Amino acid sequence: MAWGRTCPMGVGPVPEDRQRTTVATEPGTPLLASRLTPGPLPGPVVLRPRLLRRLDEGTAVPVTLVAAPAGWGKTTLLTSWYQGAAGEPGGDPVRGGPVTGGAGGNRSPTPVTPAGESGPPEYGPGQSRPDLGWVSVEAGDDGERLWSYLTAALRAAVGSPVPDRPPRPDQLEVLAATIAARERPVLLVVDDLHRITDPEVVTGLEFLLRHSEQRLRLVAGARSGVPLAVHRWRLAGELTEVGPDDLAFTGDEIADLLTAHGTALPADGVRRLRERTGGWPAALRFAVRALPGQPDPARWVGQLDGNQPDVAGYLREEVLGGLDPNDRELLRTTAVTDAVCAGLADALTGRPDTGTRLADLAGVGGVLRHDDGRPPWYRCRPLLTDLLRGELDRLPAEDVRELHRRAAGWYADNGRPADGLRHALVGGDWAGATELFLATWPELAPYGGAGPAPPPTPPPAETVARDPELALACAAERAYAGDVSAAEGYLRSAAVAAADQLPVPRRERFARLAAAVELAVVRWSDDVPAVRAAAARLLATHAAAASMSGGRAEVRLPAVPPAVEPRGAAMEDADGWAVAGTALGLADVAVGDLGSAERQLEMAFLMARAAGWARTELAGASRVALLRAVRGDLRGAEALARSALALPPSQGWSCQIDCGYAYLALGVVALHRDQPEEAAANLALAEHATAESAAGAVVALCRAQLLRDAGDLAGGHRLLVAARERLGGHEGELDRWLRAAEADLRGARGDLDTARELLAGDGPELAVGRARAELRAGDDRTAEAVLPDWQVAGAADWPLPVRVEAAVLDMVLARRVGDNRRAHRTLELALDLAGPQGFRRQFTRADPDVRDLLAAHLDTGTAHWPTLSDLVRGADEPVEAAGPAPAALAEPLTERELTILRYLQSILSNVEIAAELSLSINTVKTHVRNIYRKLDATRRREAVRRARDLRLI
Repeated sequence: MAWGRTCPMGVGPVPEDRQRTTVATEPGTPLLASRLTPGPLPGPVVLRPRLLRRLDEGTAVPVTLVAAPAGWGKTTLLTSWYQGAAGEPGGDPVRGGPVTGGAGGNRSPTPVTPAGESGPPEYGPGQSRPDLGWVSVEAGDDGERLWSYLTAALRAAVGSPVPDRPPRPDQLEVLAATIAARERPVLLVVDDLHRITDPEVVTGLEFLLRHSEQRLRLVAGARSGVPLAVHRWRLAGELTEVGPDDLAFTGDEIADLLTAHGTALPADGVRRLRERTGGWPAALRFAVRALPGQPDPARWVGQLDGNQPDVAGYLREEVLGGLDPNDRELLRTTAVTDAVCAGLADALTGRPDTGTRLADLAGVGGVLRHDDGRPPWYRCRPLLTDLLRGELDRLPAEDVRELHRRAAGWYADNGRPADGLRHALVGGDWAGATELFLATWPELAPYGGAGPAPPPTPPPAETVARDPELALACAAERAYAGDVSAAEGYLRSAAVAAADQLPVPRRERFARLAAAVELAVVRWSDDVPAVRAAAARLLATHAAAASMSGGRAEVRLPAVPPAVEPRGAAMEDADGWAVAGTALGLADVAVGDLGSAERQLEMAFLMARAAGWARTELAGASRVALLRAVRGDLRGAEALARSALALPPSQGWSCQIDCGYAYLALGVVALHRDQPEEAAANLALAEHATAESAAGAVVALCRAQLLRDAGDLAGGHRLLVAARERLGGHEGELDRWLRAAEADLRGARGDLDTARELLAGDGPELAVGRARAELRAGDDRTAEAVLPDWQVAGAADWPLPVRVEAAVLDMVLARRVGDNRRAHRTLELALDLAGPQGFRRQFTRADPDVRDLLAAHLDTGTAHWPTLSDLVRGADEPVEAAGPAPAALAEPLTERELTILRYLQSILSNVEIAAELSLSINTVKTHVRNIYRKLDATRRREAVRRARDLRLI
């Protein structure tokens, strides 16, 4: 290809055929050259290697679809990738080097490799490049005109006669055979595929894709309304999809974009910019152009919304402009809520078809996102939500209030009272809000993760003054949203109104409700004694015994939850215990008093279950599951975690922190059972729970162990130190666990003095850690002296993992002094402890002394022969040691493949993985096949083992 003058934006030279306005096809029909090659990149552009690699890898299948609404960078991505694949010597607009996908200017994509070959061929200097064609589809193209451009693109790539008009079936067969006979595939890039309206063109294109022996690969950019039979290609596992979630800029990419534009923001500003834009490239480009003129860029980012003129104009014209008016109205109406399902949308609009329309709007290239709930919930990106709500604000106020009242009614009838209360207040339905509060107040307690929400229009002051229960409802709504100041103001108003307005019979109920709201407000503070005192006051209103001892409210839990009758006194008692017990348990978790926390939360969630409060039950059950796992009741933890995740509030985007605790419990169980793949997958799903320091500490403990197994002692140590800092100096059980784990890593790195300092103090975790440290130092006598007696009656209260670890150390000490009889007896007792719960890690990850003793113990007549046999096989697998990282794969995994690889470690099926990632099952299967091929594996376990060897997971 000959090259001429340089194109604008510093992208690189322009081919001579691009300098001409038109080109001529064989029959002489003039065509625009600008539609047969990509245009210049807008500058400056941040090229994104992860997406370029995704296209490289993804085009191993016949169809690759980059589908998203306007402004998501589809054309920019395809242009960058096309230039790299074609080897055009265009300049990188940011760094001045070649435009590449991260593998140098000679980067060649995977699609040049025929299916079944081991990898893409290399293209060095002077070698031929992949055969590429480009077509930009324009609105109004009829079938004959569009086929002329497809003809020109294919002729340039194939180099043989191609029909320039819609071909007859026999001509299509000849063309398909010609392409199939080629040595290398042909890559046809079609931008704006959604503009194709002639079904004959689509039929012809799909015929070529099906019958060219996978030598024709289509790479297409499109908005919604893709004319291809996407579901058919997906079902066959022959479709790679890149959607808005993939195209969204990461924090690092946003920082690179700001740098390229000569603009700087602090880390918090970058994070805020990503939150406000959702990573939408068009909005980011508006932002980076506006920021240099702002006196306070960080503040401007905080005020960025979808109603700013440039952003609003783009959204109206490019995103909403092409939608059916009825769909646009559906989006605007449902914007009164943060997310919507079909039932809620039906209630808001009065239409019976919203489920189908929402699904279509969230389909390929759609404007909505959906979660993995059943039913699915849908939401817009942040800036589009801003715009739609701005349009709502221009409607008559009474119409908007009516929408909020409809939402409140639906939420109230479907187990979402917190959302119902908020919408009732926004809709001005004071009576409905009060009634909902009185009927459902236990579900309005904040247990974490509710998130800030702007305050609704407050009721008139005179209305609040006349109705103290309405004031409490307003206080509860603000407490749930974390607006402590406003909640306290409403509480004061309620107290004043109650003294003047309420008759004596209603004051007892008011006192109970006021105590519950006060507890909700106090829970947002870090003042644990204040939380306990407020919980005690709530329990006192239910005639529960409460007394203060050393500043702590000691409460006596009932032996069993009370029998509950609807609207009866027993139900009110259960409500109070559920709310107060949950608050007390969470306070104990915060300070590391795990034993007390488990007792409080277990009774609280049983009370909630008896009373029918699913969200309160989830909050308690998920945390009890984790506490059981940490203390060694693996079977109970697993069963409770799975039952918690089956509760209705676990579906969709709601209660993510609570669900995170349940997943974390499953991660701890998997770790103790030495199932690192399952542990890592569940830890990833538990990420939302790490917003709370206690859950973050457990996650750090688990990940530090996994890093230790991989030989990354320093990485594990950093996690543990950060987790101890987040705990804020609370010297409870969690702190002791962290110190013992950090000491173990210190000792493994040879820093025994620091390890001994960390292990100073009381507690079985520290005592067993001291014995381990002395054993590592070679001082067996001191180790035996400091090892606590794990067989005494009091040891039954220890966490079971600690007791099993003590038994294993005792066994090692006996073997070292030559007392094999005692060693085998101790091993049998250790198996008695560990076997029922399925503990394996203490044996399979132990030193060679333990592995040798396990094998020898098979011949002693053990009562645990099946378990022991399994442990011997596990212990025979070598434990990874620290050392240099192994060589990288010849063909790296993509970002999406790495994500799916982490899930392959879990017990989740491909269907469940697809649901977790909001992907189709066939997309997941395609990625799994690619993972197997790149890792040279034929089975899931083999792929995971290979990935662990390569330290990819």
